[in-house]
Amino acid sequence: MTTIRLTAAQAMVKYLAAQLNEDGEPFLAGIWAIFGHGNVAGIGEALHAERAHFRTYRGHNEQTMCHAAIAYAKQSGRKRAMSVTSSIGPGATNMVTAAALAHVNRLPLLLIPGDIFANRGPDPVLQQVEDFEDGTVSVNDCFRPVTRYFDRITRPEQLLTALPRAFRVMTDPAECGPVCLSFCQDVQAEAYDWPERFFAPKVWRIRRPQPDPVELDAVTEMLKSARRPVIVAGGGVHYSGAAQALRRFAEAHRIPVVESQAGKSALPWDHALNFGPVGVTGATSANAICAEADLVLGVGTRFQDFTTGSWTVFQNPARRLVSLNVAAYDAMKHGAEPLCCDALAGIGALTRKLGDQTFAAPDASLKEEWFAAVDPLTAAPKTTDTLPTDQQVIGAVQRASGPDTVVMCAAGTMPGELHKLWKAPRPGAYHMEYGFSCMGYEIAGAIGIKMAEPRRDVVCMVGDGSYMMANSELATAAMLGLDLTVVVTDNRGYGCINRLQIGTGGAEFNNMLDHSHHVNPSRIDFAAHAAAMGAQALHVGSIRELEDALAHREAGQGPVVVVIDTDPYPSTPDGGHWWDVAVPEVSERAEVREKREAYEAQIRDRALN
Repeated sequence: MTTIRLTAAQAMVKYLAAQLNEDGEPFLAGIWAIFGHGNVAGIGEALHAERAHFRTYRGHNEQTMCHAAIAYAKQSGRKRAMSVTSSIGPGATNMVTAAALAHVNRLPLLLIPGDIFANRGPDPVLQQVEDFEDGTVSVNDCFRPVTRYFDRITRPEQLLTALPRAFRVMTDPAECGPVCLSFCQDVQAEAYDWPERFFAPKVWRIRRPQPDPVELDAVTEMLKSARRPVIVAGGGVHYSGAAQALRRFAEAHRIPVVESQAGKSALPWDHALNFGPVGVTGATSANAICAEADLVLGVGTRFQDFTTGSWTVFQNPARRLVSLNVAAYDAMKHGAEPLCCDALAGIGALTRKLGDQTFAAPDASLKEEWFAAVDPLTAAPKTTDTLPTDQQVIGAVQRASGPDTVVMCAAGTMPGELHKLWKAPRPGAYHMEYGFSCMGYEIAGAIGIKMAEPRRDVVCMVGDGSYMMANSELATAAMLGLDLTVVVTDNRGYGCINRLQIGTGGAEFNNMLDHSHHVNPSRIDFAAHAAAMGAQALHVGSIRELEDALAHREAGQGPVVVVIDTDPYPSTPDGGHWWDVAVPEVSERAEVREKREAYEAQIRDRALN
């Protein structure tokens, strides 16, 4: 057996560079790195040696570097991913939030935090958190509950099994999620005689599990006996490349489709069978169809509470639930009849089984009435006497968008408004991180999207609250020369949570900056801040000025940031559904007591259904 002598870190990087996807592209498009104690000597030296074959990107915060990597994987349909390495201690724990985000969203991410010495000679090393009861524990054990595979590399040769296991998880459609290889810093520097064949290029093919014949027959019979079925399209439609198959299936059998946050854009917004977004942030048209449906077919959705309205959207007492999902965990939720398989394979099998069966055409007037109600909300205001609304900002961005535009967001007011109002023309035109709804994902996520699809027009919608959470990667976007647009809606606080606080009877408290304890009023100049980070930035005073700014974006400008002040109180009044947010049983406020009565009535109504 021919061997090659390398350090463990050198071997790891060489292996990472040799892993391919089924299109012949490197599965990992590079690694994000902030070097420090625990990874600069071993991993840093190894990455430098392989820099021509495996690119290293430098960010400004470990969490946001992970966000960029996660967005890259999401926009790539999980066909490609990225890795992130950190120092031990705070560098590693900065990545835990992002690991949870990737876990919730079922997205591949390879985390390589440095770890303490395996030989324990210098213990306690710099940044080591000592467990008084367990000498094997380090802060990297925080990753265990938020990753799909965790390993601590305490010997070089452990990489021979750990690395293939990591790639198996990241390319497994059912188990896909973040992986953590906690790499002891002394082991990184240890040499070993590696088999040369370990570094041979390897293709990782994403499997398409076929439906079980018994499950397929059961679901087919349920569909054949249904009178008013509806399809809930989830993120799995996109990950399996099943958007066109879903469209053909819906058309062949005349089944209406509604979309979760992750599934939005599965069908073009103006397709006759796309009845819009479903659930808490849904359209009246979609929720009305779901309320009457006697069979709900979820395709690639995990039935999150926003999608189901805390399980009050599907109100028909005769309703039956089918879940077509590649993950058995999701396929069995809430007593669903499972069809555990790849979305593309499952839709194809159901198409063959159903033959020429069709169902009653849905009421098209529901969709017409929905747009008649909400389209005026996105129109440009006739005057500038009042602050613009978020809906009007969305309208301005929509009018400036084209077929190659990707609108993205993650948290705050915008996810709900975009879910309701954004008109996505084709798959991949809507990128929302609403599984974890992590504030601070937006700007870094926009970088990941642009890196995944450089020719797309990427528009990041972010509120001032999320911008303040994590904005440092604007400097990275400028340094990399990435053309992307960031629209900052400044409503001077956490407007979304403030409305929720009011909606549950609470007083406005600690959400808006003016309602928080302060000595001096906040005066943040977001445009000046963005310009200082290297972006082309301006503050506009009206929707007309916003439209003008968006119309004059040019290639080669790098990141463009447009800031506009908005009214924190209005939200789209139409559509939407109840969401279970517990209201206090006891309060001095009459408003809270009133909301508690309404809450208890809703709980009783849900129990009856």
